[in-house]
Parts: sequence; C-alpha cells; structure tokens
Amino acid sequence: MTSADTSAAHFDTAPAEEPRRWSARRWLAPFAVALALLSACLTFLVLTGLTTIEPTPEVVRTFYLINAGTILLLVGIIIRELWQLILARRRGRAAARLHVQIVSLFSIVAVLPAVLVAVVANVTIERGLDRLFSGPTKEVIQNSLTIARAYMQDHAQLIRGDILGMANDIAHARPLYDQDRRSFRELLTASAGSRNLPGAMIIDKNTNILESADTGMRLAYSPPAPDFLSNVNESEPEIAVLPDASFVAAVIRLRAFNDTFLYVARPLDPNVVNQLKQTEVSVAEYAQIESRRLGIQVAFALMFAVIALTILMASVLIGLNFANSLVSPIRRLMNAAHTVSTGDLHVQVPVHQSEGDLAQLGETFNKMTQELRSQRDELVNASDLIDSRRRFIEAVLSSASAGIIGVDASGSVGILNRSAEKLIGHAESETLGHPLSDVLPELDEMMKTAREGTQRLVQGQITITRDGTERNLSVRVSAEKTSQPRDSYIITLDDITELVSAQRTSAWGDVARRIAHEIKNPLTPIQLSAERIRRKFGKTITEVKDKQIFDQCTDTIVRQVDDIRRMVDEFSRFARMPKPVMEGEDVADTVRQAVFLMKVAHPEIDIEAEFKVDPLRAQFDRRLISQAVTNIVKNATEAIEQVPPEELGKGRIDVVVSREGEDVLIDVIDNGIGLPKVARSRLLEPYVTTRAKGTGLGLAIVGRVLEDHGGRIELKDASDFREGQRGAWMRMRFAMSGHPAKAETAEAAPAAKDTVKDAVKDQETKEPAAETKEPAEKTNDSTKIEASTGS
Repeated sequence: MTSADTSAAHFDTAPAEEPRRWSARRWLAPFAVALALLSACLTFLVLTGLTTIEPTPEVVRTFYLINAGTILLLVGIIIRELWQLILARRRGRAAARLHVQIVSLFSIVAVLPAVLVAVVANVTIERGLDRLFSGPTKEVIQNSLTIARAYMQDHAQLIRGDILGMANDIAHARPLYDQDRRSFRELLTASAGSRNLPGAMIIDKNTNILESADTGMRLAYSPPAPDFLSNVNESEPEIAVLPDASFVAAVIRLRAFNDTFLYVARPLDPNVVNQLKQTEVSVAEYAQIESRRLGIQVAFALMFAVIALTILMASVLIGLNFANSLVSPIRRLMNAAHTVSTGDLHVQVPVHQSEGDLAQLGETFNKMTQELRSQRDELVNASDLIDSRRRFIEAVLSSASAGIIGVDASGSVGILNRSAEKLIGHAESETLGHPLSDVLPELDEMMKTAREGTQRLVQGQITITRDGTERNLSVRVSAEKTSQPRDSYIITLDDITELVSAQRTSAWGDVARRIAHEIKNPLTPIQLSAERIRRKFGKTITEVKDKQIFDQCTDTIVRQVDDIRRMVDEFSRFARMPKPVMEGEDVADTVRQAVFLMKVAHPEIDIEAEFKVDPLRAQFDRRLISQAVTNIVKNATEAIEQVPPEELGKGRIDVVVSREGEDVLIDVIDNGIGLPKVARSRLLEPYVTTRAKGTGLGLAIVGRVLEDHGGRIELKDASDFREGQRGAWMRMRFAMSGHPAKAETAEAAPAAKDTVKDAVKDQETKEPAAETKEPAEKTNDSTKIEASTGS
C-alpha cells in the first residue's frame, strides 16, 4: 500500500474478482488436498491388504506414481501461493507482512511434527519389527492361542456338569411332567436359572420343542440335527463349542422319557471369541509376515514416506489457504482504514458471514464509518451554516458605517470591521489577537466601567488622534453574557466628528449673527459721536500737548470702530456663506492666477506652482476656490514671516495641483513655523486661533468652501511631503463633479444623536475666552481671511 490510489484500487477491485478467484483458485487447492489424501489412503489400504486388490509390484508402483503426481501438484500450488505472497510483499500490499508471518507459523507447525514423526516412526518400525520376530513375541502369540482354546474347553466342562445335574432333576420329575405341565415348566425354568443357562429346552427325536425354560432371555439357539440325536445316550452328554455362533451347547437323552432329549446352551464372551479368531488369524499372518520381513520393511518405509509427504504438503497448503482466509478480511479492513484516513468515509467493507468474528469486525467497521459519515455531514452542514452566518455577519459588519470591535473574555480583539479599521488606524491583521488596551488605549476607562459595573450597556465619548487627525467617537460597550467567568464585549464606534463640527459651526454661525446684530447697531452712533466731539471740542483746546492727546484719542476711537465694523462684517460673512455656483472651469488656470498674485505681493518668498495635470477641468465655484487658495498661501507667508531670520534662510512655498481618482488635490507646502502637534484638528473649528489678533475664522471658512464642493481640508507636516523639511502641508481636496459628499448623519450613527449636543456644549465651555474675544487693535484689511497655520 504505497499510496491512497493503490490501496483504493486493491479494495475496490476485490469484490469484482471474488467470484473468479473462488471458481478458479479457491477450488483448486481443496481439490488437490482431497486428491492427495485419497491417494495416500488408497495406497495405505492396498499395501496393508485391506482391499481386494492384491499389492503386487505393479499395483504398488502405480499407486506410488499416483501419490508422486499429487505431491507434485501440491508442491506446484504451494510454490504459486508463495510467489503470490512474495509479490504482495514487494508491492507493499496491505497485511502482506502479517500474511508472511501466519504462513511461516503454519509451515513450521506442519513441518516440525512431520519431521519428528518421521524420525520416531523409522526408529519405531525398525525396533518393532525386531521385537515382532523375536522369540518372546512368538511365544506370546502361541500362548494367546493356547489360552483362548483353554477358555473354550473350560466352558465345555462347565456345561457338561450343568446338563448332567439338570437331566437328573428332570428324570425325577417325570410324574409332574405328565400331570401338571405348568409346574413342570416352572421346575425346568428354576433349574436352568440356578445353573445360569439362558437356553434350556426338551425336544423329541425330531428336534421338536416339547418344553422350554422361561428364563426371560430371548436368544436364538439352533437345536442339533435329528441324525445327531440318534447317537446321544443317557450317561454322557454331547458338547459342542460354536465360536461362530458365540455359544457352547450340550444335549443328553433323558431317563424315564421315550426318545426325549434335554438341550441346553450358554453364550460365550464375544470378546473372547473374537480374540480367539483374531489370534488364529494373527498367528497365520505372523508366519506369513515372518517369511517376507524385508519386503514389509521396505513397503512400510515407502508407504510412510509417501503418506507423510502427502500429509505434509496438504498441511502446508491448508495452512496457506487458512492464512489467506484469515488475512483477506484483515487486508480489506486495512485498505478501508487507509481510505478513511484520506477523508473518504463512504467506504464499506464487504462482509462474509463465513468469516466469523472478523465478519462481525467488518460490520462494526461499517457501522463506525457510517456513524462518522453522518456526524461529519452534520458537522459540515453546521460548518456551512456557521460559515454562511459568518459571511452574512461579515457582510453586515463590513457594510456598516459604524465601527464594530469584538473583544473576548481575555480582553483581546476578535472581530474588527472595515469602518473600525479606518477609525482606529490599524488593519485587521495588526489587531486580531492583540489586547484592546494596546490597540485602542482610549477605551480603557470605559472598559473598566463595563467590567466593574452591573449594566450590560455603557455609553460615552472618546477623542482619538491618528495620523495627526483628531476624531470624536461615540462609543457603546455592550456585554455579551457567556458561560465563562468573564464576559465578552461588543464595542460600537460612531464617528461624530463631522456631526459635532457641523453643529458647532451652526452654533457659532448663530453666535456670529447675534454678535453682528448686537454690536453693529451701536457702532455708528459711537463713530458719529467721536467725530462730533473732535469737531466741536477740537478747536477749543489750545495747548499743543492736550491737542495732540485729544486728536490721538478721537482718531483711535474712529479707527477702532472701523476695525470692529470690519470684524462684524467678517462674522456676518461666516454666518451667511454664499452658496457656490458650480461651473465647468480649469482648476490649473485658477490656481495659476492666484499664485501669480501672491508672488507679486511677496517677492521675497519663492512661490512655485506645479501642475501634475494641465488643464484640469472640473465643476467648481472659481471665485470661492480662488479665494481659498489665496488665503491658504497668504497664511503660509505669514507662517514664514514668524520664523526667525537666522533660522529661515529663504522662504519657500510650493503649490502642487494633481488628481486622485475623482478628487482634485491642491497641496500647499511651506517652510514656516509649522502646525501645533496637539489638538491640530481643532484649528478647523470657528474662533480657534493661536494668533493674538486672529479671529479663528480663516480655516473654518476654507473648510466650509471645500465641504460645499464635496471635499475637505487636511492638516499635515511638510516633513511628510518632503523628508527633513520644516513647515506645514495643507491639502485641499474637493470632488471634480462639484457635488458635496453625503454627510454621515445621525441615521448612520444613531447613538450619536443623543450625545452631539452635549459634546458641543462640553467643548464650547472648555474653549478659553481669549479665542472668541475681539482684537483690541486690528489693522489688517477687512477682506482678509485668517488661517491659523501656526501664526
């Protein structure tokens, strides 16, 4: 059995070859054994003279040739079986080694006794013949014959005395014979019974039975012939020993009777009679054998050799057949077991009831494979069901907008969908099997609350920072009760960053409108009052020093009122952002013009534009996109101006326009002071700035413009774009189609609805008042959009 294919082939073809092998090969060996044993038996019978065939030299030679032929036939069959066994062993057939072992055992068991018997028989025959024809043996045979004949004579003398006594008793009972036959018969019976004579009768000269003793023994004794009775007298009985009839008889003439005779018989011991006959025959045979002693020795030796060799070959062949019948079911079981080991549980072992316990083993094996097949089918069906459910769950999880993380009882991550991968910034292969505290440490507090608390659901918010981007997540931790001491958990993550930002922007827009309404109304009276005071009282002040102070104060009031009015106008513009007008324009041309204006305004800074795609047609509002590019570049120039001259070297700004899929990318890279590392994403929120005179509306307005174009602004470091460079990398991204992206609303994150307003309130209360204060002095142009790129 070198492979699964060969073993399967052996196993599969066995049932098909069974009828042919049974008819051709299975019958050949039994037939040869029977023929060999029959020839050996006939040879023995003929040579021993037990048949009518005279053991002449021609007859003996013929039988020897027949036995030699049967022995050669057995030897041929044995050689063929051994060759088949050797081939099976070479081919690695199943149970071949066991077959060899069993055949070897049977051969040894058959050969050793045969050899031992041959040695013992030869010695025994030689010594037996020597003793057979020795003097003591002859005397024993003659003595046995003499003893047997003496036994016969002894019985004859015993019956003579019995018949004489009985005849005398009957002679005295003659009157009773004539008067009362019944009493006479009883007397006859009693006399015969007392002398142990089962046969006693009174006969006339014609052998007719006149009276017979009723001894209860039904033995057939033939009376003597009438001619024999004429010579019998009253004084001496005639006695006859009949070995063939196995009894001794006597007859005497009765006194006081006319031609009447008493005939008695007693059975002889059949064994003694037989022994007598056999002794007589043995004596005759002994004399004959003694005359041909040498021939007998040769004949017995040849006969024993032929019979022994025949029986030996027959025993070996029977052992081979028995080994075949024993190994065949084992081989089938081994082939079937190997087939099962390859995963095929549909195999069935042919069962033959004639194989006894091995047949029961085959039935048990078939039941086992059937049970394994049914269990495997159930497991496969269950596995298919589990796989289908798993695929369904994976499809649901992968299509879910919310991030879902499964945590087992040990605290390791077991499930992670695509949304969760994007939110936590790790691939599934990097997180599965790892502790949750290593993957998302921001959840440690909530997980501790879930484990220590009794509620099955824990909700809250966390803030995570991945790749420099800060995200607000609404978290739901649901405990899954299991049989283990510790529960498993399902964690749902909803990204509410955009939703919080939108609500915060809306809230700040409302604040801006209120500020514009409440502050703008008193500005005009204040300015008019300051100008009137200057006109009315400016001429009355004569001292030069007081005059200068008075003019400086009134000018300051008028100038600051103008600054406040411009800032209020900026608040109003943020609160009422114009709706973009989408038209087919060239992005490259728009960026080229904006960069040209900034190069003219800042000749001391190298401002270079690179266009990966030129022209780049898209649907966008040219004025708003141009304004956004202009202000991002302007903020970059301000960031460069804040770098100390000894560290700056030459200021440089790179503007790169490219395309990524269906999005337009505008990258602005400078070598200014760069962006803060902490809370960078909050720079996009309204009124968040790091500049003393900034309003914090610049990046918020740019973000609004890009959102209206289906895009966003990304804040990165210049070192990510060009290794080793200082500064900021601002990426503006918007859709080529100009359609705004579908915002993730509360429908995609139902848990976020209840928490957004609280989040806005919490973050608004945490903002310092300095971030929303109005600058005391603002001299910049009223149309400038401040972007907090670190300035």
